Amino acid sequence: MSVPTVVRRGTGSDYAELSRRIAAAGLLRRRPVYQVFALGSTAALYVGAWLLFALVGDSWWQLGTAALLAVAFTQVGFVGHEVAHRQVVSSRRSAERIGLVAGNLLIGLGHGWWADKHNRHHAHPNQVGADPDVAAGVVRWTEEQAEDTSGVQRFVTRWQGILFLPMLTLEGLNLHVAGFRSAFGRKVRHPVLEGVVLGLHVVGYVAVAFTVLSPGKAIAFMALHQALFGVYMGLSFAPNHKGMPVLGPDVQLDFLRRQVLTSRNVRGGPVTDWMLGGLNYQIEHHLFPSMPRPALRRAQPIVAAYCAELGVDYEQESLPRSYARALQALHEVGEPLRS
Repeated sequence: MSVPTVVRRGTGSDYAELSRRIAAAGLLRRRPVYQVFALGSTAALYVGAWLLFALVGDSWWQLGTAALLAVAFTQVGFVGHEVAHRQVVSSRRSAERIGLVAGNLLIGLGHGWWADKHNRHHAHPNQVGADPDVAAGVVRWTEEQAEDTSGVQRFVTRWQGILFLPMLTLEGLNLHVAGFRSAFGRKVRHPVLEGVVLGLHVVGYVAVAFTVLSPGKAIAFMALHQALFGVYMGLSFAPNHKGMPVLGPDVQLDFLRRQVLTSRNVRGGPVTDWMLGGLNYQIEHHLFPSMPRPALRRAQPIVAAYCAELGVDYEQESLPRSYARALQALHEVGEPLRS
């Protein structure tokens, strides 16, 4: 896909027109009934998984419970994502409180750190130097980043397309550590509160595991649970932007094109919607971050048709194909190092 370096004409009106169409369809209104059901069902899944853990007791069958809890943790993470975008409540204070409970307390993910990082991603998706999700780290997103490696990192980058899935098993741990680092580094609005609540999660999580299970089983349970949590979280976000154009720091696009050209939708039905927390409608979500999850499916044909009118590429793939494109893109970044 070719991406224009600069869009100079007055294309801001393009997004305004799309917004009018979306608003006229009533898709920007909050859905209080849906939110009550969604929050209640997610809470039931989370509590039910821990009750099952208590009932199963000191058994290796708890490895199955670890998989269920990985699903429950990720679904709670989706709630935190929607709260951060003010889909649930409009008040910033209320959103922070709910996010603190859902993120820090229930799953050990620093809500303040993640919300700040995610908002910066939304402002400049896939743009080097502005989007923290394509900053050079363990994974490299451009050939320039790949060349700036040495030692173990160079080996990882060389084969990152193959190593990406195994590395996701550490993503859960990475999210926990990042939350603590942001709190201790005072990089969030309420560092002490966030740090204390994260600490409560860790202490409670470890205490419950070692109270119910023998030490060996507890360690195996936590390791598997955190690994699956990281994989599920990573695979929920990976299809959305990986394999789409990575923009240089000097690329200038209007808002609509910046969001659409760097995002990809995933085809599917209600099961896919639930599994991916609505992130399969990534284009619509990026254009209208506060749009409630159930409205995204209705917005999709409106947005797709409007992009066709404008001649703007609108990417939509099956879930397997989306994963394949993401992994292929990572593998291609490492190609010069293999050569």
